[in-house]
Amino acid sequence: MYIPKPKLKRSFYNRDTLTVARELIEKRLVHRSEGGLTVGEIVETEAYIGPFDPASHAYQGRRTARTEVQFGPAGHAYIYLVFGMNYCFDITTGPLGHPEVVLIRALRPLFGIEIMAKRRRIILDATSHSVERQIRNLCNGPGKLCQAMGITKELYGIDVCGDILYLEKGDRQLRPSDIAVTPRVGINYAGEAKNYPWRFCLYDCVYVSRSVFHKNNKRPYTV
Repeated sequence: MYIPKPKLKRSFYNRDTLTVARELIEKRLVHRSEGGLTVGEIVETEAYIGPFDPASHAYQGRRTARTEVQFGPAGHAYIYLVFGMNYCFDITTGPLGHPEVVLIRALRPLFGIEIMAKRRRIILDATSHSVERQIRNLCNGPGKLCQAMGITKELYGIDVCGDILYLEKGDRQLRPSDIAVTPRVGINYAGEAKNYPWRFCLYDCVYVSRSVFHKNNKRPYTV
């Protein structure tokens, strides 16, 4: 049974973007849609800080119809299509006029799993040994989680402090050692920015999109 938690307030998002990206780990993403209620625990995020981040769509203050919401107040949805196929969901952060966002990269499904599976066109078979793996794969990537959670371009700009798509507090208090910090994923075009340690993951979590390990001791790279 789903028991609601307190919603995150706008003041949570209106802070340093790297701090928000880290502290979003283990918060709950909730979507109340016509298709039903779906809830997932955030286990992976990435920060994008437009003015000096070549990986950002708003690099050097680039202001277009696509990036416009990034220049508005914190706590709104920045949603865009990648390769004409998959949506990605970001949340605006920081002060007004500064294009900064946090990308939600992966979730641990908590509620509405059957709805998520249907949206992903996955048939869950409780008698199968692979059902646990199927559930792990429902939201382990930004495109997957948007499909599973029913997040589309129609929600672009929506206030995530509202009642449709929003975030709640999590169930536990994390220690700094519970969060792995790594370079971001899939941005080789961004030059030196591809090495910025702006990706945050729940340590030793099977629901993240991609694990990063040390070559020697097989532990996540952290800073």
